[in-house]
Amino acid sequence: MSHVLELNESEFESQVRQDSGLVLVDFYAPWCGPCRMLAPFLEKLAQEFAGRVRFVKINVDEAPSLAASYEITGVPTLILFKGGLIIDQVVGLPSPRALQERLRELAPPAPAGVTGA
Repeated sequence: MSHVLELNESEFESQVRQDSGLVLVDFYAPWCGPCRMLAPFLEKLAQEFAGRVRFVKINVDEAPSLAASYEITGVPTLILFKGGLIIDQVVGLPSPRALQERLRELAPPAPAGVTGA
């Protein structure tokens, strides 16, 4: 079972913009090599940050107007939302360590005795 939820344009508003917590959105394309390289790492992070950060992905080929509204010019593009507002963005393949550290800075602490699922 994937820990990264695939959304379409109609689900984006309720699942991302109206979420009060942290949501990492991966704007990707299935033909994109770096996107395919990033996917397993995002799954790992989604497990590590389960319950603290939501991970979702948007296929830009299937959601062109959403991609245009966020000015997605390259894939992968990762956008981090908090309370429905953009707080960080990375275009291209990010450093896994840097991404993990950034999430550790921003995510609420895990409940005592709980580690990634």
